[in-house]
Amino acid sequence: MIPHRRFSRRTFLRGLGAAVAVPLFDGMALEVAPAAQLAAEAVDGLAPKAGDAPRRLAFMFIPNGAHMPAWKPTGVGKDFDLPSILEPLADWRGSINILSGLAQDQARAGPEGGGEHARTTATFLTGVRPFLTAGKDLRAGVSVDQIAAQHLGHLTQLSSLELGCAPGPQAGECDTGYACAYSTNISWRTPSTPVVKEVNPAAVFDRLFGGGAREERRESESRRRHLRQSILDFVLEDARSLRGGLSANDRRKLDEYLHSVREVERRILAPPAKKEALSEEGKLVRPQEAVPDDFGEHMRLMGDLMVLAFQSDATRVCSFMVGNAGSNRGYQELKIGEGHHWLSHHGNSAEKQEKIRQINRYHVEQFAYILGKLSSVTEGDSTLLDNTMLVYGSGISDGDKHAHEDLPILLAGRGGGTIDTGRHIVYKDETPLMNLYVSLLNRAGVPIEAAGDSKGKLTELSI
Repeated sequence: MIPHRRFSRRTFLRGLGAAVAVPLFDGMALEVAPAAQLAAEAVDGLAPKAGDAPRRLAFMFIPNGAHMPAWKPTGVGKDFDLPSILEPLADWRGSINILSGLAQDQARAGPEGGGEHARTTATFLTGVRPFLTAGKDLRAGVSVDQIAAQHLGHLTQLSSLELGCAPGPQAGECDTGYACAYSTNISWRTPSTPVVKEVNPAAVFDRLFGGGAREERRESESRRRHLRQSILDFVLEDARSLRGGLSANDRRKLDEYLHSVREVERRILAPPAKKEALSEEGKLVRPQEAVPDDFGEHMRLMGDLMVLAFQSDATRVCSFMVGNAGSNRGYQELKIGEGHHWLSHHGNSAEKQEKIRQINRYHVEQFAYILGKLSSVTEGDSTLLDNTMLVYGSGISDGDKHAHEDLPILLAGRGGGTIDTGRHIVYKDETPLMNLYVSLLNRAGVPIEAAGDSKGKLTELSI
């Protein structure tokens, strides 16, 4: 039997202004555990070891809390029924854990008074109370995704990826004396430097798959936009050459991956009415209309881009803001014209609470789609979902009370086989949300003992 070629995890298909990283082929996992990760074995023995597939971390934030009676299961352990909001996750029940009892104390009201929503986003991944200011003297904490990026980012093309479905201002005041930067970011590289999310799918696609010199990237983008060409058209020669050295199974993986890249690209370019324009300097300007009008499609498309980034090992760390703090978006697709934030202050109105339930369920439906995409990608004997730790939830439970305890938190994925899934786990009241993040960072190979206001690590996650 003739042995197949071995490939580096940094193998790219290259062409004019294009650099398409390849997916994880058989045998590639042997190269993904450098000494820096091996040193983390001291952390409870849960960190990746040589030969393991990469472990990915993702954090998805939803605004305005949740309608908790339709979120929280009544049963405990594996004996629970999915409540109304979580019913769309029925197919993925065995790959998720619903975590009750977690709290974000630093988001609560204190001497500063109002600003609950700004504090919620600023503390969601930091566990650090933000400094009250509407100016440039921002001060929060380093977010856990950026802690992971500092330890793992040198292994990948991008140290982290920040996504969202709603743009937001970075200057000025947005919430009771708090700067807008607190409301529109969950990722913080330093206590004074937020990492601004990208909401335009086309921009994320070009970041993932653009390559070469700046002028080459511009030429490639211009040709693709004007001639409706695919980025894959520029790397066909490399792709044909690569296929010749692959096993039958890896050829299938490559074909499926390239099909996914093309399908996402097609959806980004699909709306025929979305035309480019020329600036006064004669340069091509990507239209804002590249952001889908349909919210569900926007959220799914950004989820697809996250999956492609993980599949190609372009990054192992991602944050995803479904909405900004206090989002007051209406949901015409659900025939709900009132703003989300306004509805969250329901005053025990059954009508408002029902509309909140519908919005929450709609978000979960898109989340279920993303889980389906993650589970469809095979990596050896496991799937991309098996090797991912994806937190979905909010730093508020009941929006009417601005409650920051017993949060709606869901954890998807098995962390490379270190997490026992398919359960509703109820923790002691006021258990810090940051305890969860420390536990996940350890499983990703980040040897830390504390972050933000954590007081330990979560028990009962491990198999």
